[in-house]
Amino acid sequence: MTTPIFAAVDLGASSGRVMTARIGSGSLELAEAHRFPNRPVRVNGTLHWDILDLYRNVLDGLRKASASEHLTSVGIDSWAVDYGLLDDKGALLGNPVHYRDARTNGVMERVRSETGDDFLYQVSGLQFLPFNTLFQLVAEGTGLDRASTLLLVPDLLAYWLTGEIGAERTNASTTGLLDVREGTWSDTLLDKLGLPSRLL
Repeated sequence: MTTPIFAAVDLGASSGRVMTARIGSGSLELAEAHRFPNRPVRVNGTLHWDILDLYRNVLDGLRKASASEHLTSVGIDSWAVDYGLLDDKGALLGNPVHYRDARTNGVMERVRSETGDDFLYQVSGLQFLPFNTLFQLVAEGTGLDRASTLLLVPDLLAYWLTGEIGAERTNASTTGLLDVREGTWSDTLLDKLGLPSRLL
């Protein structure tokens, strides 16, 4: 009987890696297939993730991981809150903006004063941080007009690997837009913020 082998893509703020896990009877064997740097890029004053380089490295890592044996499945994990925007044909509209970019300066305070802290917290249960996805989306302004879909970073990479669009729940819970009581996107919050629900 063949031992199942799983691949895990683990993306951090400064590096990434592809690991394999061989699971046997009472055992777990981990091996690093590929490690690579994750370097943000500043373009015209905006700090971006180099998502295409990350994707190339994910592909290289998966090739190495499956060079001699068949992979049972692949999982992708990354930092939270950041996203890519797709047009109506599924094409990426631009490199995802880095959560450390200054575009959200002052946005959190403005949104909190308009919506109230109690309401925001009751929806998501999240700590108020200036880089939360909901504040990034408000900072986008009219930049959202051309977008049809928002995918968080691991969901974007999974889409490129599989052609399937989706939102993984635990990462979605970091956006500030997921209603923790209902387990669905909060239409009420989206309406209050003037954000298009079509994105989610």
